[in-house]
Amino acid sequence: MVFSLRRAVLDDTPVLERLIEASARGLARADYSAAQIEASLGVGWGVDTELIRDGTYFVAEVGAEVVGAGGWSRRKTLFGGDKQPGRQSDVLDPARHAARIRAFFVRPDWARRGIGRALIERCESEARRAGFHAAELMATLPGERLYRACGYAVLERVQQPLAEGLVIELVAMRKEW
Repeated sequence: MVFSLRRAVLDDTPVLERLIEASARGLARADYSAAQIEASLGVGWGVDTELIRDGTYFVAEVGAEVVGAGGWSRRKTLFGGDKQPGRQSDVLDPARHAARIRAFFVRPDWARRGIGRALIERCESEARRAGFHAAELMATLPGERLYRACGYAVLERVQQPLAEGLVIELVAMRKEW
């Protein structure tokens, strides 16, 4: 089946929350413990309604079923959902800063069918039209493989603190065009 992309709307939020949970629990378990995944859900891995309101978040659908999502941002926040501490909504200057690639999730039964790549291409295209010359992101370990395949280079590996003394490894990445 072929999927299509459309801009997310706020009414998609409950479906996106379920998608994020399914994606994290199904695709991240080879790289992270169950405790790390659960501690990341809703905070680091959660819906960012600012992206939806900005019109820079997309869903991949098969019929009326959401099977993936991802977006880009012109704002300073690099990752995390609405509940992530330290969010920064400042607007970036495209002449000096990189756009942000944000919040990519695919339903496990739709993984490796081109959804992530199609979302990246859409986001990069829009970021270029907005005047950006590069994009940065904070990848999960499973996401790092996709982003490398799409031309992103590792900047650094980061140990992100979670609740209850847990930490999770994330990967800062960048691509210029």
